[in-house]
Amino acid sequence: MTNRKIEYWVIPSEADAEFVAHMEEVLETYAKPYNPHVPVLCMDEQPVQLLQETRTPMAATAKHGKRIDYAYARAGTAVIFMCTEPLAGWRTVTVRARKTKRDWALEMARLLEGRSAACDKVLLVCDNLHPHTKGAFYEALAPERARALVRRIEFCDTPKHSSWLHIAENELSALTRQCVVGRRFGDIASLREEPKAWSDDVNTTQRGVDWQMKIDDARTKLKSVYPTIKL
Repeated sequence: MTNRKIEYWVIPSEADAEFVAHMEEVLETYAKPYNPHVPVLCMDEQPVQLLQETRTPMAATAKHGKRIDYAYARAGTAVIFMCTEPLAGWRTVTVRARKTKRDWALEMARLLEGRSAACDKVLLVCDNLHPHTKGAFYEALAPERARALVRRIEFCDTPKHSSWLHIAENELSALTRQCVVGRRFGDIASLREEPKAWSDDVNTTQRGVDWQMKIDDARTKLKSVYPTIKL
């Protein structure tokens, strides 16, 4: 019997009207021209397992690379928060101990009262998880401040099974491959250094996102997810 390699894909259910509706809304949002007064922001998070060394690593020499012991001690988890403004070629990365509604709301407040303070409104693309709600602001902030922030956000939820559609998740994937995978971070302080250095570097090069798929492309290439209309 021949063994065949299994390929993993994010495949939505067939003929899923809710998937289509959210997908087209996201694609339409990505197609908007750049507007500094109403920027498109994409937000996502990723957990990271903290690992402490149980033995002191051996430094690299001219004859061999750095050596670490195979054993390690689990030291809890942390969460990387990624926010990117695709058309501006900008992203910011922070690390927090948890991913609660309060954590998410405080990260959004930092953006809305910082970089986007002068913006009339922001179009926020994020996945439809329980921390990403208007109510999260009221759990973290005084009602007056929460309302002032909420009225400036226009939510655009990505559908389930659509990581390929989320630019912030794509940015997180790049960061993880380049800075996190294969490395051990024993505490939040050490983990914070790498994502910050990564975001500073890519922001300096002003690497924007050239999003190619449009609604017409989706209607042609993803016909299987569009419901068949019975006349």
